[in-house]
Amino acid sequence: MSRTPSSTVTGTVYIVGSGPGDRDLLTLRAARLIGEADAIVYDHLIGEGVLDLARPNAERIYAGKESSRHSVPQEKLNQLLVRLARTGRKVVRLKGGDPFVFGRGGEEIETLVDSGIPFEVVPGVTAAAGCAAYAGIPLTHREHAQAVAFATGHLKDGTINLDWPSLARPRLTVVFYMGIGGLAEICRQMIAHGLPPDHPAAVVQNGTTSRQRVLTADLATLPARVDAAGITTPALIIVGTVVSLQQKLAWYPPPASGPAEC
Repeated sequence: MSRTPSSTVTGTVYIVGSGPGDRDLLTLRAARLIGEADAIVYDHLIGEGVLDLARPNAERIYAGKESSRHSVPQEKLNQLLVRLARTGRKVVRLKGGDPFVFGRGGEEIETLVDSGIPFEVVPGVTAAAGCAAYAGIPLTHREHAQAVAFATGHLKDGTINLDWPSLARPRLTVVFYMGIGGLAEICRQMIAHGLPPDHPAAVVQNGTTSRQRVLTADLATLPARVDAAGITTPALIIVGTVVSLQQKLAWYPPPASGPAEC
């Protein structure tokens, strides 16, 4: 635990990853801290039932963070954590996935360090690993991909100006977070930088939950198919030949609940 001496601070902020959606994928430490917290600041990616682990008298503060619809601007959220900690309470900042994988955890603890607030980071199952596993898409495979890359499909300035040559490579699996709004441009750029139009690609919506939907296609047809299916956020984009294994390896939801592919 990182602690900076301060005569005025008695509370601690825990930056906690809640995993990709299924409450059973919480770490034991995350579940325990949620149950002990005096205040919980959470966003829209928290899985169903996670907050049920909190004490009835714990303060719950919704921070939003949906793309383009931020309920609390990031800087104000950072300062909120500082103010809560200075009241002497145990504060849990609850995030979907892992705090350090496109979760802005680094930005938040920078403010905590600058303000002399004690904190701890609790890792979680990141969305790429959890959603891919529940979709039946291995991120690496000896016959398909020896490396995996995580990329954001939505930069801070609203563009999708990524290092396309390094992403559009064979034998690489690329997972795009927050990319559904720019899906057509992502697919166009991946083709423009060397991948064939029939390169396998998929979208996983609401991964690991009872509302999970998996759509497999290729770079040329995925945007139109996603539009036709009405798939929106939260969803991940997975690009790579490992996607070709999805129908064979799909296991969730069980067959009695219907096929995984929409």
